Amino acid sequence: MCQYCGCRDIPLIKEFIAEHEAVYNLSGEIERALERGDIAAARQQLAEIERKLREHWAGEEQGLFAVMRDDPDCADYIEALESEHREMTVALTADITTPAGRDQILASLATLWPHIEKEEDGLFPMSLTTLSGDQWDAAIDAWERVHHRRVPR
Repeated sequence: MCQYCGCRDIPLIKEFIAEHEAVYNLSGEIERALERGDIAAARQQLAEIERKLREHWAGEEQGLFAVMRDDPDCADYIEALESEHREMTVALTADITTPAGRDQILASLATLWPHIEKEEDGLFPMSLTTLSGDQWDAAIDAWERVHHRRVPR
């Protein structure tokens, strides 16, 4: 992520970045479990990453994406990110017990970092110049509803 725009100082963006780091680290654990042939561990970690991603994506889509979508300069970018969410969701539900399923899961996990970069290097900095105070409040409120906890304001 860039270090120059200041978006890392925004409380909601900090939450998104922490979620990104958690799922990216978990994706590495899944990959290593599959390399060891530990299907049971990989299955457990896969269930955890699916849960974390669904919550994370709901927070993004119902909050930040929803308020930014109204800007015509952001709409296509957000639509593409949401499409990637759907593609990853399908791929992560592949049958982990088959070689083809494991390949599908690994291919999906390989798309995770490029997707995160699009958000952290594109969308998040764009949010600084796009959103009003009321829009930030709406995005935070949506994130809090999904996560059942408060974002420091």
